[in-house]
Amino acid sequence: MKDSISFQFISEPKDVNYGGKVHGGEVMKWIDQTAYACATGWAQNYCVTVYVGGIRFYKPISIGAIVKVDAQVIYTGRTSIHITVDVYSRSIKSTEFVKTTHCVIVFVSTDEDGKPIPVTKFVPSNDAQKQKEQYALKLIDLRKSIDEVKSEHSQS
Repeated sequence: MKDSISFQFISEPKDVNYGGKVHGGEVMKWIDQTAYACATGWAQNYCVTVYVGGIRFYKPISIGAIVKVDAQVIYTGRTSIHITVDVYSRSIKSTEFVKTTHCVIVFVSTDEDGKPIPVTKFVPSNDAQKQKEQYALKLIDLRKSIDEVKSEHSQS
């Protein structure tokens, strides 16, 4: 079972937005695809996206840039797989990648009928992984508190 994956490719003219850079929606598609490959590699099963959060665009990506998308499992629930995704780019004239985008995406492993099924527990093996697991747990708590606020407001 592999807990990370990396895709690399060249951004294409079809990815362009009105400002001449890669469209944010295209970057989100790359994030989803890479995270899906990571989730299914971990689960050894079909997975569905259930949450994408905290997406942060730091820098635009130029057309013709080399793009690298790194996805890593940072936490697993009973049926869920929490993955952090970082997107980097570099010009063809450079060897240094620059971080352009970050987010956390959550998948649920499902059976053929779409019902959630258990996944193997992710156990952090170093300090960096333990810190990322804590990050995932904080985000879970934050989502719960947001859901509670929404519930309170919908009842008033």
